[in-house]
Amino acid sequence: MATADLSHRFAGESVGRALELVGERWTLLILREAFFGVQRFGQFARNLTIPRPTLSSRLRMLVEAGLLERVPYSRDPERHEYRLTETGRELFAAIVVLMRWGDDHLPNPDGPPIMLRHHSCGEFVDPRLICARCGEEITARNVTPEAGPGFRGEASDFAGRK
Repeated sequence: MATADLSHRFAGESVGRALELVGERWTLLILREAFFGVQRFGQFARNLTIPRPTLSSRLRMLVEAGLLERVPYSRDPERHEYRLTETGRELFAAIVVLMRWGDDHLPNPDGPPIMLRHHSCGEFVDPRLICARCGEEITARNVTPEAGPGFRGEASDFAGRK
């Protein structure tokens, strides 16, 4: 029996659009470094051991996409720093979730290489995805995907329907 081609429903789909921009390994690692305070080209190159042409192109793309801004360095206006924009900072949760998944499923034998301390309570965080309305943790088992206003196709085509 042939299965219906439902690929049309994913045209412009949010995860796919996001991955087109940030789904490449070096891009995510550059963003991780930016979240942890790296701002200069040389620091990115040294921390990541990334080829300089690759770093240049990824930084340029992140600036063009509005995730980083290129700002003249105060002591030498000929040089620049890269700072996260508000849009870029909003990707922090995605990086933390990937970090947590890696710590849980691809653990370092000595323990997590990086731990995040929460400023408000002073404790190390155990990051979770939480529903803003009820405060319950969100998992793949307690949510149901439903067609949203941007969905293309018949609502009956949506595999996540109830």
